[in-house]
Amino acid sequence: MSVTTRRDGDVLVITSNNPPVNALGHGVRAGLLAGVQEAAADPAVKAVVIRCEGRTFHAGADITEFGKPPLAPSLPEVCDAIEASAKPIVAAVHGTALGGGAEIALACHYRVAAASAKLGLPEVKLGILPGAGGTQRLPRLVGVEAALPMIVSGDPISAERAKAIGLVDQVVADQALEAQAIALARAAAAKGGEPPRTSARTDKIAEAVRDPGVFDRFRAENARRFRGFEAPEACIQAVKAAVELPFREGVAKERALFLQLVTGDQSRALRHVFFAERAAAKIDDIPADTSVLPIKKVGVLGAGTMGGGITMNFLSAGIPITIVEREKAALDRGVATIRKNYEATAKKGRLTSEQVEKAMSLLTPSLDYQALADCDLVIEAVFELMEIKKDVFRQLDAIVKPGAILASNTSYLDINEIAAVTKRPESVIGLHFFSPANVMKLLEIVRGAKTAPTVLKTSMDLAKKIGKIAVVAGVCPGFIGNRMLSQRQAQANELILEGAKPWDVDRVLVSFGVPMGPFQMSDLAGLDIGWDKSKSQSATIREVLCERDRRGQKTGKGFYDYDENRKPSPSAEVEEVIAAFVAKAGRMQREISDEEIKARLLYPMVNEGAKILEEGIAQRSSDIDIVWLNGYGWPTWTGGPMFWADTVGLDKVVAGLESFGIAPAASLKAKAAAGQRFSA
Repeated sequence: MSVTTRRDGDVLVITSNNPPVNALGHGVRAGLLAGVQEAAADPAVKAVVIRCEGRTFHAGADITEFGKPPLAPSLPEVCDAIEASAKPIVAAVHGTALGGGAEIALACHYRVAAASAKLGLPEVKLGILPGAGGTQRLPRLVGVEAALPMIVSGDPISAERAKAIGLVDQVVADQALEAQAIALARAAAAKGGEPPRTSARTDKIAEAVRDPGVFDRFRAENARRFRGFEAPEACIQAVKAAVELPFREGVAKERALFLQLVTGDQSRALRHVFFAERAAAKIDDIPADTSVLPIKKVGVLGAGTMGGGITMNFLSAGIPITIVEREKAALDRGVATIRKNYEATAKKGRLTSEQVEKAMSLLTPSLDYQALADCDLVIEAVFELMEIKKDVFRQLDAIVKPGAILASNTSYLDINEIAAVTKRPESVIGLHFFSPANVMKLLEIVRGAKTAPTVLKTSMDLAKKIGKIAVVAGVCPGFIGNRMLSQRQAQANELILEGAKPWDVDRVLVSFGVPMGPFQMSDLAGLDIGWDKSKSQSATIREVLCERDRRGQKTGKGFYDYDENRKPSPSAEVEEVIAAFVAKAGRMQREISDEEIKARLLYPMVNEGAKILEEGIAQRSSDIDIVWLNGYGWPTWTGGPMFWADTVGLDKVVAGLESFGIAPAASLKAKAAAGQRFSA
């Protein structure tokens, strides 16, 4: 049984044991309700404690039940039964009380939390809102100003913070939790009278009744963070209902908003992302019991922007790093930048000075390749040219101890070709970090033809330790992300020849939800990446711009003109360059609608994603979504490019591709014809 009861004198202890996170599935809900009813029916029971076995209190609803026919009792019914109890009920919270778990705690008359516990309402991250009275009870318990951030951001808070705002009554040592909860329950019963019911309170919402502007101020302060998402606004409306309406009417408003969200595309997309992140960690053809190599010391070759960022990931995880550069000035500059980045984080209060010094103490700078000899893993972050990469790997192979992993941070080059110059191709792997490497969550792990299973499993395990979301990719130019990006870039370049302006292309993509468009991105990176002045032949618009010293933000002009604050504005010179280029090529320009621009940029990406799946470069379509969500700023609320294509309709994508003269991938065409989707 997932829920059991036992007596501790006159206190009934209701215990859930539903591993791994005591999710509030049907069996748990039914067991909790039965326990409350058992207490009500037994005159010898004077009070109740609700607690959980295992590593956590109820850490949320069972989201596998979403979209299925509801089974009674519902979570709102359980919460109402708990709050309606004539006998005091105490929640004993340890681990995490999240979502429905926090709502169970809110419905109890008292809450005791272990010192290490966290409480939160993260439903917004799944595109929904708390649907069991959480938006109505929390403001009544802690006030609107404390409740809004918890509900609308979804971030959990510590037990101490929960005590400070009135969410929990006591914070106790972890090992004393059950005993203290029972003691509180017994004391509450001895006091007599009706137990305190959160739904009846109005004192904490009185301030928001006097000052309803609190909601508009919160919207304004967080507008940028919530842009594009539907659930945050629904959460605000629900909390506002707690202030403006009686409890029962507020609950009805909350329920209506919940049902509207849970059946919408955004919630479906965000739930897809939730499961996709977990699926990405699984490697289909490697047994779960595959051994993992110990990684106690890591080497990084190259102290530039990428090498420094990679280094910070390991230092922050407490793993010693040796960083090697060819020249002292570059090495000193790299180490100084790492320290500067840590100190900037400390100034924002996210690190202590002690944590900064601890991280820096793990760093050993060197100008000697031999310093890498005893590393368990060495990652090169040198210039993106195959001959340079091969030379580096030959040297590393000769120096670094046998059995150590040699990794390339290449974003495009053939890992198999690099591995072939070593005597240990089974130990060679691609670890493609995204810039800035100390910030971006994605790590593309590129599996070579001869990469050993234990090396791949070790890399996946290590990614988790350094806080990355890892996706396995096969070998091909650009792997998953950059291969698809190249298709978007090609269409963007073609669109400006056909009549679209660069800023219109960018505007359409930014309106879709990405941080910046293709031409903004090019200007930021630098138009002269890979450009050689001595070989330039004015063959592309990009070459012409570089020849005119329009090389991007760093020169104050690229596709855009930039002021002293790097604020962009459309460039008349660029329009002239494009017009001359088009005239020289004998082409005609036309008006291009925003809808066509969007389809021309995004449909070819989906098409390339289908080819990537056909070739086995990605294990599953959801892995492609995870790459784009975490590495390229694809809007989370759409679920990623492949899930987005499902919502658009694969038949529409195929028809669009064909109208643009692009041959649809065989698998895409077959799925569209059969009415299938990429996502399950």
